[in-house]
Amino acid sequence: MSALITGMGANCSVGADRVATFDALCAGRTGLAPLRGFDRANFRARNAYEIDDRPAPGADRPLRPTRWLLAAVAEALADAGLPEDLTGIPVIVGTTLRELRSAELNWCDGAPLDPADLHFGTALRRRFGADRTYTVANACAASLYALGMAVDLLDLREAETVVVAGADTITESTYGMLDRVYQKPPESVLPFDRGRRGMLQGDGAAAVVLRREPGAGRRPHARVRGVGVNCDAHHPSAPDVDSIARVMRDAHARAGVKPADIDLVLLHGTGTPHNDAAEAQALVEVFARVDTAPRMTAIKSMIGHTAGASGLHSLITAVQSLDSGRVPPTLGLADPIDEMAGFRLGPDAAVDPELSLAQIDSFGFGGLNAVAVVEKVA
Repeated sequence: MSALITGMGANCSVGADRVATFDALCAGRTGLAPLRGFDRANFRARNAYEIDDRPAPGADRPLRPTRWLLAAVAEALADAGLPEDLTGIPVIVGTTLRELRSAELNWCDGAPLDPADLHFGTALRRRFGADRTYTVANACAASLYALGMAVDLLDLREAETVVVAGADTITESTYGMLDRVYQKPPESVLPFDRGRRGMLQGDGAAAVVLRREPGAGRRPHARVRGVGVNCDAHHPSAPDVDSIARVMRDAHARAGVKPADIDLVLLHGTGTPHNDAAEAQALVEVFARVDTAPRMTAIKSMIGHTAGASGLHSLITAVQSLDSGRVPPTLGLADPIDEMAGFRLGPDAAVDPELSLAQIDSFGFGGLNAVAVVEKVA
């Protein structure tokens, strides 16, 4: 398999591009703030991890995730040394909610909306000439599912270059639904901490350029060694430990590595009671015989749950960690759950120049699970 990451772009509540985002994460800066997009009086929860690009608090506007997506793709193409012409190049976008917020604004406030703009492909075609766009709506694992599809296209020689992206925003309906789920509303995302109450959403987009061969004179950022996916349909929302452990092992097998080879794990880490416990139990099973546990971090503690973009946000963070040796902290981790006791997960940033292989976890409702393994390129 030859899937080289030659370009990356990202934005979220803590940074407008991938470098600013990574620097903020390593510094432990959070995007948590009082909810700005709609009336907080309607909800028990009060906070979110929003991109602050509205004209005024409460003055929302349509097509924000589309703009973030276009910015991330443009950044990734420039980073790869490619022109902004995606004619004939597959673009696979992972998302959970797509432009649902724009539909809400149209219905509730009469904001103008062309139905064609509900599909990201419309804007990608206008901006980049993209004529091969695909949408993967596989819940919160969507962008790593998209990554797996891209690797398959390269392996099958159906393409020499593929752009993989993810984008999502906070919608009022989803915020309200989650607000009714938890016994106590979360004030922040606290992955793997005993005090965790649940998930809060985050805004953002991310994109990577995958190529079979690097561009002339350009060093690739990393190599995708393998992507494992499964869908167990165990429960509409509750995760299945065995299925998560299987997808980790599948990713390792596809990558040709063993658990002991993994230096770093970017955890899914939603801060929900069941999901964190299931991920932790699966990690215990998979890494049980490893003498030195890999370093781990959960960046949703700083940018919230960016849904369909979250897998790529973690992957881009992992690649930058491999390159720089810097590992972001898991913000707010004060009292870890028992299952994480044997792992190197903590509230402080770390520096480890020996990092070479990373695992990225991404799990979604309905038992949609995806794990990627990426390798530093010397």
